Amino acid sequence: MQTRNPFLDEFAKLTTGAMGLAQAAGEEAKTAFRSQADRFVAEMDLVRRDEFDALKAEIAALRAEVAALKSPAKTPKKPATGTSTGPVPPQDAAG
Repeated sequence: MQTRNPFLDEFAKLTTGAMGLAQAAGEEAKTAFRSQADRFVAEMDLVRRDEFDALKAEIAALRAEVAALKSPAKTPKKPATGTSTGPVPPQDAAG
């Protein structure tokens, strides 16, 4: 047969309440820390990873385009032999 001890009942209620309070305080501390971290990141003006990756890809494409545009400029093309790029002189009718 089990007897009810009022002292143990009150102690159990007290510890249950203390655990709930500790859990709530832990959640509150986590929320406060996350808020401080978000504020810190906003003040630092940091860029998100997806924005960084998009910009990195765009820069790589631009570098490839610049390299492609520079490569023909380094090797000038020679004009074909026997052709003139200047104006054609008029021909004599007597000639």
